Amino acid sequence: MKKLWIALILVVAPWAATQTQETAPARMSAIVGATVVNLEGGAPLRDAVVLVDGERIAAIGSADDIVVPAGAEVIDADGTWLIPGLMNMHVHLGLKLPGKMAAELANETEGELALRVAANARGVLQAGVTTIRLTGQRGHTDLALKKAIAKGQAIGPHIHSAGEGLGITGGHGSRKGRTFYDGPYELMKAARREISAGASWVKIAISGGIATQGGGIGEALMTPEEIEAVIDAAHRFGARVAAHSGSTAATNTAIDAGIDSIEHGYILDRKVLARMKKNGTWLVPTILVSQPATQPFFERIGSPEWYLKRRDSVGKQHWRSLQMAIEEGVNIALGTDQLPQEPNDGTTATAREARYYVEAGMTPLQALRSATIAPATMLGVDNETGSLEPGKLADIVAVTRDPVKDISALDEILLVMKAGEIYRNDLPNQGRPGSN
Repeated sequence: MKKLWIALILVVAPWAATQTQETAPARMSAIVGATVVNLEGGAPLRDAVVLVDGERIAAIGSADDIVVPAGAEVIDADGTWLIPGLMNMHVHLGLKLPGKMAAELANETEGELALRVAANARGVLQAGVTTIRLTGQRGHTDLALKKAIAKGQAIGPHIHSAGEGLGITGGHGSRKGRTFYDGPYELMKAARREISAGASWVKIAISGGIATQGGGIGEALMTPEEIEAVIDAAHRFGARVAAHSGSTAATNTAIDAGIDSIEHGYILDRKVLARMKKNGTWLVPTILVSQPATQPFFERIGSPEWYLKRRDSVGKQHWRSLQMAIEEGVNIALGTDQLPQEPNDGTTATAREARYYVEAGMTPLQALRSATIAPATMLGVDNETGSLEPGKLADIVAVTRDPVKDISALDEILLVMKAGEIYRNDLPNQGRPGSN
């Protein structure tokens, strides 16, 4: 862990050296001229003024009703549409997949991993994503980075993390010949360790997966007793549990035990989806990973033939599972299982995932909600972020068009503000584009 902190210091020290030891007074800014999207389906607010005081939204109203205080920084967003900062609920900042990518990173040190994670976190903001949930990261680099961001020593999104993922010997995420966690007591102890380290979620792999040879993707590999032990231990500490699952049987068991979210859901039938709806269980589809738009990504990282065959084997079933989940009204929060900013099909992974939701049956408004207020609700932070309201964090994105009419508007991001700070500004009326 000492090596990780040294690496993070190398990333943040030049920036930190320019800061005074005293906390600067809160700055007030005003975003003017834009249209604010209504996530509840009502009429948008045109020619709006959004006042930001420090890290929070102070007021939102029409230009006729809101007076911009003298001395406030004015951000001219005329002609754009304002939405809450996007959220991505299945992210690995240190992603390493089988094939050429894994070979190139085979000898990556803890320090190099920390640097890569920190660099990727900066890129997340450029994609308009201001909140992420990390679903498994080696070495607790995610937890270290979260602390650095909170202290203002590093740049990145709001982070909610599951720490290191928990898997069983021979299961998804395991390695041949290596022993992992087996039995309820080992898994319970591991869950407590992650929570003690600072994780607010625990991630378990309860079925097979695409990225690990052996163990059917649709097979329930973790026992009911093991699943129940982790969920019980986590809930006692106020943490939530996410389950990697491609299996109807494994998902049914997890629902019985009180699971909070199902990741991927490669092979789910209508009955289990109806149970998820009834129990309020969240689905994070990551539909991107099994669909055609990601083929160039897998070619870039040199995925082996066995990996591509496993991926292709579940593509159609994964798509149908998503369609049925939408039909059943299951709570869905957007997640990609790629870096949020990863190029896919001419846009980012986050924007392409949202577009897939529309293609599968959501309205553009539903898809937008799946990337904003829905994940905030799943995380339990909907009182802090996820929508543009006075008192909430000023996590704000400006796009060129109305995403409620066309979700592909998420392809064209012009402004990214997180907690009142601008990290991307490509607005045409602001002079030289740039980022803080």
